Amino acid sequence: MTDAAGRPTALVLRHDSAIGLGNLGPVLEEHGYELVVVDAPREDVTAIDALEPDLVVVLGGDEAAYETDRYPYVGHEIELLRQRVAAGAPVFGVCLGAQMLAEAMGSRAYRGPRKEVGWLGVDLTEAGASSPVRHARGIRFVQWHGDTFDLPEGVERLASSPQYANQAFRAGDWLLAVQFHPEVTPAIHENWLAAWGDELPEYDLTVERMRALQGEYGPAAEAASRAILGEFLDGLGQGRRAGSSKKSTSSFDAASAATPA
Repeated sequence: MTDAAGRPTALVLRHDSAIGLGNLGPVLEEHGYELVVVDAPREDVTAIDALEPDLVVVLGGDEAAYETDRYPYVGHEIELLRQRVAAGAPVFGVCLGAQMLAEAMGSRAYRGPRKEVGWLGVDLTEAGASSPVRHARGIRFVQWHGDTFDLPEGVERLASSPQYANQAFRAGDWLLAVQFHPEVTPAIHENWLAAWGDELPEYDLTVERMRALQGEYGPAAEAASRAILGEFLDGLGQGRRAGSSKKSTSSFDAASAATPA
C-alpha cells in the first residue's frame, strides 16, 4: 500500500503511549515510509487488512502475549501477524512484539523465572553476526521484561543473553524480532523511570543509577539500533514494498503459522 505521495506504509501497533517508536521513527521516515500508528487497546485491530501495509512494526507493552482473554486485542494482533507470516510480508517486532510473533508462528510465550532489567548486552550467534543484529555487538541496550518465548521452528536465533536464550530471531530477509529495546531515547527512558522506577531496587538498581547508565550507554545504543533497523529495511526486497505484500510468499511453514496460539 502506498500513500498519496507514492510512499510505502509502515503500520505501527502501539500498546502504550510511553512505549512508542522513539529512536526508530526517523529511520523509517528516512527510508521513505509513511507511518500509520494504531493504538491497539483503543482501535479495532480486526478492521485492518493484515497484508495492506508494506511493513508492520509491533512495539512493546505491559500486556503479555499469552493474555488474550484479558486483552482481546492482543489475540487480534497475533492473528494479524499470523496472516503476514503466512504471506512472508515484512514485520519488525520489539519485546512484546517479538513474543507475539513467536505465538503467531506456532510457538509459545510465557512468564520467565525473573525479570531482566537494566542496561545489558546480548551475545550474538553465528547467524546473528551476519545479520542486521550484528550492530549489537558490544552494545548495552535497555532490557525491561519478565516474559520470554520458545523459538519458533524455521527461524534463526540471532542473539541470546545469560538470562534469556532468545533475544533476537529472523525468518529470511522479511521478519526480524528483538527482545531488547532499540527504540529507547532519553525521553522514553525518563518516562519508563517515572512509570516503573519503583521496580528497580529488586534488581540492585536505582533511578539515579539508570540515568547514569543511560548517559554512558544510551548514545551507542541509539546508533546501533538505527543501524539494525536500517540494515533490515535495506534488505527488504523491492517485491515486498509499494503495496505488493499480498503477492509475497513465505518460506516459513504456513501450517505452523496457522496453529492457534
